[in-house]
Amino acid sequence: MALTIGVDIGGTKIAAGVVDEEGTILETHTVPTPPTADGIIDAICTAVDGARTSTGGEIAAVGIGAAGYVDDKRATVIFAPNIDWRHEPLKDKVEQRVGLPVVVENDANAAAWGEYRFGAGQGHHDVIVITLGTGLGGGIIMGNKLRRGRFGVAAEFGHVRVVPDGLLCGCGSQGCWEQYASGRALVRYARQRAAAAPERAAVLLGLGDGTVDGIQGQHISAAARRGDTVAVDSFRELARWVGAGLADLASLFDPSAFIIGGGVSDEGELVLDPVRKSFRRWLVGSQWRPHAQVLAAELGNRAGLVGAADLARQG
Repeated sequence: MALTIGVDIGGTKIAAGVVDEEGTILETHTVPTPPTADGIIDAICTAVDGARTSTGGEIAAVGIGAAGYVDDKRATVIFAPNIDWRHEPLKDKVEQRVGLPVVVENDANAAAWGEYRFGAGQGHHDVIVITLGTGLGGGIIMGNKLRRGRFGVAAEFGHVRVVPDGLLCGCGSQGCWEQYASGRALVRYARQRAAAAPERAAVLLGLGDGTVDGIQGQHISAAARRGDTVAVDSFRELARWVGAGLADLASLFDPSAFIIGGGVSDEGELVLDPVRKSFRRWLVGSQWRPHAQVLAAELGNRAGLVGAADLARQG
């Protein structure tokens, strides 16, 4: 049985896991994420070596999920927003150190592939995966293949402009979808509503430090489950934007399923039910055409590591 290693580069830790052909993680090894770009490469190699020595099986290849633009050869990180990598030959550097074939993939693409192969996407041939975290990412699987575009940087859904001259995005543009549909957007909605009507946000404010600026994502989730009006309304606003965006993606790709992952999706039907309603509301020809399913991701934070390992197995 071919074993591969998947690597997930997180903000605080780098995890390397040995994954079998069924998508099961057999062993993991984690190291802290260093503050420098070169240090991160050292840490990736250390994590891979640690995972490799913890299992008796032979390792065939390594897959690395990296946040940023990865070239069409799945070798070079063209641009990473949170690491000082610009045209970084990550594949070559890690291969030289670990002595194994390496595949580099965008982390959202890797997570999408993991869900398609071993999670909620099983049984589907055409799937769009959306990750709702601090920002918004995604992946495209059409005809059972991961679609990366000519230059390898497709599916940057979060930076599709949905509001002309809208909110300034960290990418430098204005009106990007992730400014309206993400964990960051959810916090903004809740803070704005709580500032305007604090009497409607008693539960929400009580879960934090009592101030509007103290409201965080976990407070909004807990307050919504307790029926706090501001928290519930904030989730509905988030869902309105998510569903409208999915309707646009349905017009472009016509998938059989949308899979919603990322931290925000951990709230389950609190998010998914209003997203489905918004999707149906904005879908062109909704009353006549088939509707894609809107499903919750199943692999959680394992998706990227498992997906990267499976992509490495395929070469």
